[in-house]
Amino acid sequence: MSARSWLFVPGDSDRKLARIEQCGADAVILDLEDSVAPEQKPAARARVGEFLRASTAGGGAPPRPQLWVRINPLDSTLAEADLAAVAPAAPAGIVQPKTRSPADAIALRHRLDELEHGHGLRSGSIRILPIATETPAALFAMGGFAQVGARLAGLTWGAEDLSAAIGATASRESDGAWTAPFEFVRSLCLFGAAAAGVAAIDTLHADFRDGAGLRASCERARRDGFSGKLAIHPDQVAVINACFAPTAAELAQARRVVELFAAHPGAAALSLDGRMLDIPHLRLAEKTLARANTLQA
Repeated sequence: MSARSWLFVPGDSDRKLARIEQCGADAVILDLEDSVAPEQKPAARARVGEFLRASTAGGGAPPRPQLWVRINPLDSTLAEADLAAVAPAAPAGIVQPKTRSPADAIALRHRLDELEHGHGLRSGSIRILPIATETPAALFAMGGFAQVGARLAGLTWGAEDLSAAIGATASRESDGAWTAPFEFVRSLCLFGAAAAGVAAIDTLHADFRDGAGLRASCERARRDGFSGKLAIHPDQVAVINACFAPTAAELAQARRVVELFAAHPGAAALSLDGRMLDIPHLRLAEKTLARANTLQA
């Protein structure tokens, strides 16, 4: 999955929905959960379904940005109505909050199977992005998401609900770094995604006016292996897109590594600029080039 920026947009805001095409995000998450007041949820549900149908009318290429929907938690009384309203309109995927374990994502997969079949949609076309760290119990199941199968698009994480669940008075240090428990949670998301063979999407930077802090957060996330980041304001999108795209220097180095191994077929270790390279370096270079090609396309 190549999306770098994942922008949340409240599903009940006509003004914000109208600006989606100009936001620059790779993916937009039409939100039916936390950003929508309880009394507004039925109207938001209907509005998002209508918006999706209008965006995909006429066939052809999928809309840009990708349109995803964050439903309410699967064990709530709201999730079924959310799915019934939005799945027939063929969103790119469902963001699943409060995911307690891979079993929750598997249950959502089965429900999407039924809805796609019932509405004549291509099987497996609606993918799933679990927010996989919002409950304490979820942390003990992070290694099992490969069971979800091909619908699984990635894993992301969040700190707010988890902070409340454990009674943490803060999730960040005074310098903005995550406290030890939440740095651990972030790492679990990263390794859980890698174990499942999917993208790891970093959580949001809540202070949307803090451009320097956002850039530093993105740079750390990309360094560590995340491929994108959640956003809560359009002003965050350009920074996220820039930070999660390979630089010209990275691409040039990746091409050199690939060309070096191509010139020495069968070699398992080679030297470049006085540095020893082996097969993991080749694989990383290939991934860098593949990601650049995907983003360019």
